[in-house]
Amino acid sequence: MKQQHFTGWRKSSRSQNTSDCVEVAVAADLVGIRDTKDRPAGHLTATRDGWSAFLAQLGR
Repeated sequence: MKQQHFTGWRKSSRSQNTSDCVEVAVAADLVGIRDTKDRPAGHLTATRDGWSAFLAQLGR
């Protein structure tokens, strides 16, 4: 998979006052997911469809 540069990282508005969360950024057809506490460690990459399916399962 081609290396993707993500910008505009954001985290849930419900966790603005804490560092115990994940951040998400979107680039082209991919989504980046990283740990707020350890940003230099890198990120996971998922397709938009995969990320949407993951979020849908969380809502069940």
